[in-house]
Order: sequence, then C-alpha cells, then structure tokens
Amino acid sequence: MVPIEAVRLLATMIGGYNVGALIELLESADPAIAEAAATAPEPHPARLRRLQRVLELAETNAYAQRVVDSWAAAAWFTAKPELPAEITVTVFKVEGETNTDDLSPPPTPPPGPTFPARHGDAGNPHARRPGAHPAQRKGHPVAYVGDVVGTGSSRKSAINSVLWHTGSDIPHVPNKRGGGVILGGKIAPIFFNTAEIPAPCRSSAT
Repeated sequence: MVPIEAVRLLATMIGGYNVGALIELLESADPAIAEAAATAPEPHPARLRRLQRVLELAETNAYAQRVVDSWAAAAWFTAKPELPAEITVTVFKVEGETNTDDLSPPPTPPPGPTFPARHGDAGNPHARRPGAHPAQRKGHPVAYVGDVVGTGSSRKSAINSVLWHTGSDIPHVPNKRGGGVILGGKIAPIFFNTAEIPAPCRSSAT
C-alpha cells in the first residue's frame, strides 16, 4: 500500500488508537507523510487528548503547528459542507402517535453485526400498524413525518431504527448512518435531544 494512502486510511478511524500514531507521523522524515498526518480532516479534535504533546512539537515542528492552527480555526467544523437552503424529500408519513416501542420493539433483535438492519426492519411502523404510508423515494431522501413522534421511553435505538431507513451511509463506518430528516407536529423532548446528538449512529431532527 502507498504510505500516503495508509496515513489517510488511518485518519478515517476518527480518533482512538490512531491518534498517537498520527502525532508520531508529524515527525516523519518524509515530508509527504508528515503533511498527510497534519491535514487528516477528522482526527484533529480527537488529538486534543494529546494537546500537550502537540503543543510541544509545534515549537519546532511546522506540521504540528499546522495542527494547532487548525484547532484554533475550528477547521474540523468549518470545513464541513454547509446545510443547503432547501432540501427536497419524499415523505414517509405515520398518522397519529409513534412511540419508541413502535420504532424499537423491546424483544427484538439481539445484538450482533447486523443489528442496525434487523432492528430497522423490526421498527418499521409501516409493517407494524395501519395509517403509515410507504414512501417511494423518487430519487430523494426520505423524511420521517408524524403527528406525534418519539413518545415513551428514552430508548436510543428508536432513533437508529428511523435513521436506518432515512439516513445516508457514513464513509469508512460500516452499519451506521448519519443525516436524516424528522418532522413532527410534536416531537418528544428526549427523542428530539437524542436525534440532535452529533454521533455517527444518530440523525439530526429538523
């Protein structure tokens, strides 16, 4: 594998065991590798766990200084695509109230590598109750729409069930999706707050 591509793949871990390795690569004798480690897009916030080490390196290392400058400019955030002024969606409508038991049935499924897909199918309101109108995507993202959405327990997997059908795949992160649109006359506060959490496996409520 080409070393530069290996560094880029290392950066897709988005923090964790890769952080120490990326910091070490800032001191690589190969400028191209050090450059790749300094400009890896996502790990910068995660490197804050090693802030002191990066600050020490930045005193004599231009690549480490670039990382510090990136933190100061919040580049990890400002480099993200802007939210479009308009989003065209296909509506998946469930009339009445949808609670977290509808979206995340307690008995199913057991944990496992295919958990999101199986749980998403089990929590599909169209398969479980009348009044749900299946959406034909028509080339657009699907928006989950209900009169009252997410009442009941604080089961976070309810969001995952919705997201599995409405979100988009996340590059380099298998079995998880991001994005998604949820619209409701009323959205239960805990469900709404869980939808807002900026984690790979959850969506954003709109």
